[in-house]
Amino acid sequence: MDYKKLYKEKLTTAQEAVKHIPSNSRVVTAHATGEPTVIVDAMVDNYLQYENVEIVHLVAMGNCGYVRPEMKGHLRHNAIFVGAGTREAVNDGRADFTPSFFYQVPKLFKTALPVDVAMIQVTPPDENGNCSFGVSCDFTKPAADAAKIVIAQVNDQMPYIYGDNFINIKDIDYIVEVSKPLLELKPPTIGDVEKAIGENCASLVEDGSTLQLGIGAIPDAVLLFLKDKKDLGIHTEMFSDGIVDLYNSGAINNSKKSLHAGKMIATFLMGSQKLYDFVNKNEIVELYPVDYVNDPITIMKNSKMISINSALQVDLMGQVCAEAIGLKQFSGVGGQVDYVRGTSMSADGQGKSIIAMPSTASKGKLSRIVPFLDHGSCVTTSRTDVQYIVTEYGIANLRGKNLKQRAKELINIAHPDFRDELKKEYVLRFKEDF
Repeated sequence: MDYKKLYKEKLTTAQEAVKHIPSNSRVVTAHATGEPTVIVDAMVDNYLQYENVEIVHLVAMGNCGYVRPEMKGHLRHNAIFVGAGTREAVNDGRADFTPSFFYQVPKLFKTALPVDVAMIQVTPPDENGNCSFGVSCDFTKPAADAAKIVIAQVNDQMPYIYGDNFINIKDIDYIVEVSKPLLELKPPTIGDVEKAIGENCASLVEDGSTLQLGIGAIPDAVLLFLKDKKDLGIHTEMFSDGIVDLYNSGAINNSKKSLHAGKMIATFLMGSQKLYDFVNKNEIVELYPVDYVNDPITIMKNSKMISINSALQVDLMGQVCAEAIGLKQFSGVGGQVDYVRGTSMSADGQGKSIIAMPSTASKGKLSRIVPFLDHGSCVTTSRTDVQYIVTEYGIANLRGKNLKQRAKELINIAHPDFRDELKKEYVLRFKEDF
């Protein structure tokens, strides 16, 4: 097949490509920093052409123009994970939220949420006509596989990343060429609280462990305290710049991994140009779809698997809310439960799941360890799934603990300003002194 000829035949402009989006259709856009911003913005500019088009994705990093009030009746967003650009629209009722475990999102695209159009961003094709999905494999590749129409933003600045992370140009309907830097996620500020949490988490990490880390100041703080560890490996839904530094320090070499030995495995990436340069054509980095990477059955095959995720609130029974503040949706389920369950199922019995968070919120005015989750809040990780809860004040191991023991463990790592109040709740609830 003459891939160069086929490529040229499919070339078009962003404005022309989005004219092929039908009304009453569902559009899935590529994820996070892999978002194809040029064609997404062209769709938004063309909104008057459409009626009742649903825009589905998880984390949005672009302009999110499709949630503006004037889009009503034309474009409507359905979030599977709420981000800063879509949070207000969801909570104002101008957009929707669909809960789902991250690893099950590709299944939704084959069942409850069939895909009409996939809008993706990829590398230019290689000699076999294969384009890499770059930093966003996750649900993006499954969405493209399931879609009736595929519109691809081909960007020569997208890093070429290995794994099951490719689409052939014969499976793309419309190609829009761009050359622009990817969206970036700048490294967070790490303060004293985050450093204390990071040190506590790092104390649970043994040499030879395989790590899953979320995103933000706490996971990055954990990495600061792992540089003296040996033979660490990576199997995670995503990683960012901090992993590059830890790899360069020698702490990560993936040599003791029981699954994909020698490789860093992820399903998407978010970071700065430093990260994108590191992963480009780097044979130790492989991306696979999220229904493989985040499947608890896959995760459990990693020896000494450790997951580190965050939370907004934890109640005295150990129930974790990581996605809502009362009735207001803040984020989403994401991959937290995927990894909590995968580590608990670990075949070698050495898995550890960690939920790490500052002890307070609202600049110290609110405790994150609470008697009851806020009215309307949801349980992300159940009390029967939870293992370690970590704050800057210590580590609570809830596995196998009864309700009284759990409450005591959690009160002991709460902020001192709130411990007396929590102890009063303990006395009321359990009819005994603390």
